[in-house]
Order: sequence, then structure tokens, then C-alpha cells
Amino acid sequence: MRALVTGGAGFLGSYLCERLLDEGAEVVCMDSFLTGGPRNVEHLIDRPQFRIVECDLTGYVHVGGPLDLVLHFASAASPADYLRYPIETLRVGSVGTLHALGLAREKGARFVLASTSEVYGDPLEHPQRETYWGNVNPVGPRSVYDEAKRFAESLTTAYRHSRGTDTGIVRIFNTYGPRMRPFDGRAIPTFVRQALMGEPISVTGDGSQTRSICYVEDTVSGILAMARSDFAGPVNIGNPAELTMLELATMVRDLAGSSSEIEFIDRPADDPKVRRPDTSLAAERLGWQARVPAVEGLGRTIAWFAAELAAAEDLDRLQVG
Repeated sequence: MRALVTGGAGFLGSYLCERLLDEGAEVVCMDSFLTGGPRNVEHLIDRPQFRIVECDLTGYVHVGGPLDLVLHFASAASPADYLRYPIETLRVGSVGTLHALGLAREKGARFVLASTSEVYGDPLEHPQRETYWGNVNPVGPRSVYDEAKRFAESLTTAYRHSRGTDTGIVRIFNTYGPRMRPFDGRAIPTFVRQALMGEPISVTGDGSQTRSICYVEDTVSGILAMARSDFAGPVNIGNPAELTMLELATMVRDLAGSSSEIEFIDRPADDPKVRRPDTSLAAERLGWQARVPAVEGLGRTIAWFAAELAAAEDLDRLQVG
């Protein structure tokens, strides 16, 4: 097995690289480092079956030798990143996906697209099934990410039907765990950082909006189950256990042993009111379901963040990596 992971030095991509290596695969990790550095994969660099390539997927892309699998995970994923880099986010979702698909077709490789629950937008169906078409504002601030992923799904499907490429689409729901950047702007790293530093924990709106969080270990297992299958999808990969944002903030504070107060701030534009995957299709077609409960996953995540914060000489170091 020889695999290419685009965005392989990112949070989720790094775990995919590591798991594939542990399973005996040769891995090419490709990343532009637009939203981070190679810290997530520095522990893999000395492994003989691992190769890291700095490359912008929207430019010329070449990988020598055979490939059996292309996992396309290159994209900004946090609102802070894709709002800072809107054009780059749209380009990697369109031109970058086109190049990754072309490479998979050239090599005769299985292609798996990392899509997102954000294709459902602010959903009018709850929980969200793969048959739901979504409720997305195409000109809102989040559209640069939402519509990039929706286009990528359409392009992936077109390659399957018109070019015969072996493709699969996973829609990932709110993955979290160690290696997230404390300042990446997403809820869990923000809550954890604030709780550990004794700062007020900033909850948007009244905190009644919900999310379904999935520990990274489970998400990776679901993605690789999809990679090993011949299923086209799309398929939801997430944990159907639903929490309000206020419940999540309180849980993080309690697990961190923090005395931080909860602070309510303005809710971002087009922020989804609810989010919960129907994962029955993943169970049926992939034999997969999330197993790590939130208390356990958050406990591991908080412990990792605590060690990172303690070891950091200054907080600037944690804003890149």
C-alpha cells in the first residue's frame, strides 16, 4: 500500500499518516503549511516509509511512482483560517480537488474526499442524513468553506461517473483531539485553552446551539474503513451524541478543574443552530461507529493541551504548528 495524504501535516491528516504507517503503508504527506507548520508530523519524519513534500495543491502536482490511495484532506478547516484565507480555501476545494482527482485517476488509485457536515449548512432536517441537500447561504461568510466542499463533492462524483475513478466521500462532523492548535478558533481548543489559563470561557449566543463531537481516533477509523471499501458515499463520519455549546463548555471546565466563568458573546453569522449525524449508513456499509465517549476524549485532549501550554516558552509558538 502506498498512500498520498494531502493536507497530511494538518490535525486530522497527521493522524491518518500515522495510522497508515502503523498499518505498514508507505505514506507521502503533502502540505502547503498555509495554516500551520510540520510540528504535527515531526515525530514521523525518521520513519523510512514516510515522505513529506511541501506543495501547493492548486499549482503543479506530481508524485513519482505508484499510488494505491489518495486521501484529499488539504483545506483550511477552522473558521478563523478560512475567513483569513477565503480565496485560498475556495481554490483548494476546486482546483486542488481537480488536481488530486487527476492524480488518483492517473495512478489508478482509490480517492477519498474529506467533506464536512458544513455541507448541510444550518439544517432544516435533524439529525442530518446523507440524503439531505442542506441549507447553505452561498454568499455568507462561511460559504467559502461550505461551498468549496459542496463543489468538491460534485467534482468527485463527476470523476466517478464520467472518468471511472474509484472515489468515496466522507462528511466529517466536529472532530477533536490532541494536536489541535490552541488558537485555531474552533470551540473545543478555545474552551480548553481558556479553561486551562483561567480565562472566561466564551460561548456564542445563549449556548443552546448544538454540536456532535467525535474523537479523532474514531474519525480516523471511519475514514480508513471508507478507504478500504468500494463505497462511493457520501457517508457521515461522526458521533451522534449531541451537546449544547453551554453543556460542552461546562464539561470542559469541569474536566480541566478550572474556575473559569462562562462568558456569552455574539454568535457568528450563519452559525448552525443544530448539528447531529445520522450514522446508520456508516454502520451498515462500513461496519463503523464512534466508540470514544466525550468525557474520555475530552480528558485526553485537555491533558495534551495542559502539557503543551506548560512546555511552551511563549504562546506564539502554539499559534503555528
